[in-house]
Amino acid sequence: MNTPISNELRFEKWVYGGEALAREEGRVVLVPFVLPGELARVEPVSEKPSLVRARLKEIAEPSPERIQAKCRHFAICGGCHYQHSGYDYEVARKVEILGEVLRRVGKLEPPGLIGVVRGPEWEYRNRVQLHIDGARIGFHEAGSHRVRGIDYCPVASPTLNKALEIVRGMARQRQWPRFLKTLELFTNENEVQVNALDSGARRLNRGFFEWCERQLPGALSPSLDYPVAGDQFRVSYQSFFQVNRFLVDKLVETALDGAEGAEALDLYAGVGLFSIALARRGFRVTAVESGASAITDLEYNALRAGVDVGAVRMQSEQYLERLESCPEFVLADPPRAGLGKQVVRRLAELKPPGITIVSCDVSTLARDLAALVAGGYKVEAMTIVDLFPRTAHIESVTRLRLG
Repeated sequence: MNTPISNELRFEKWVYGGEALAREEGRVVLVPFVLPGELARVEPVSEKPSLVRARLKEIAEPSPERIQAKCRHFAICGGCHYQHSGYDYEVARKVEILGEVLRRVGKLEPPGLIGVVRGPEWEYRNRVQLHIDGARIGFHEAGSHRVRGIDYCPVASPTLNKALEIVRGMARQRQWPRFLKTLELFTNENEVQVNALDSGARRLNRGFFEWCERQLPGALSPSLDYPVAGDQFRVSYQSFFQVNRFLVDKLVETALDGAEGAEALDLYAGVGLFSIALARRGFRVTAVESGASAITDLEYNALRAGVDVGAVRMQSEQYLERLESCPEFVLADPPRAGLGKQVVRRLAELKPPGITIVSCDVSTLARDLAALVAGGYKVEAMTIVDLFPRTAHIESVTRLRLG
């Protein structure tokens, strides 16, 4: 039987995922919304032989880094993790967390200097997913599926907050479909696209979206044009696009830094954000994307930009297996699951001189880097591009060179 933990614990550090870590009786205790160095009173939520997850009851000794959260829903809403510290402190801890995960998961020593690209910490999101429960419209509470009604979100753009206000008003009217549980709002700051995501979407008729269109210009549009570095990117409602409206240009610039050669391969290419930028730099580009919506957008965006990009609709694993030789430069922007064993193995066999990985998950990144380093690559540079301020998410760009 496990020994109960003390109700007061001193916390050492943040770990990846947004929790603070303390140790007692050989067990790790993880609690959200606590700062390193603080003494906190906690209550266990779940216990395993070596791990306890707990909730915060009270801060007994606050850190000098603790500040008042900007959002009144913070620590109840599950969207943000770090509003209780200053932003400089948050960014410095993210650098430490990235290094720690590289050592623990990848058994790799991080570069001597991990760069940081940052922008405004508030009003940056161009996309939000709203959950609906009766009269409550907002986000899931931390650690649950309960809906927390939200009237304003400080990390969402002003246009999205205005749209949220309009949607809340619409939900009070009789035309509102009571079966609807999830809506996604996406904006280019001129229009707001409205997408219904749950099973109830099948029951919505055109009249609902026309009603939305009258309230929110652009709601009925199947796509929006999003400007990046002088180009326009059509983004359809089923296509992925980066959510930080301030840092997309910087992300592209960072990802293409150090790219060399005549040919480039863009894996998980999406709507062509990196492919078109590579083509503009003179590369002959092959863009590989499995999503039907995204590949259609990619082809359209390349044609409109007037650049030659060879678009291939295929899983990255399948495409690499068919290659006999590889371009000089490979850029990969995989989902949270990372590249995975098959892609890493094949890249190590094909041995492109340069690989850049744009990652949104540091654990899968560390795993993939360990295998690539074992295959003969060296980490040349690593940069956090902080697309998700006030949250635990860490977006990074890693440049590798063969030999």
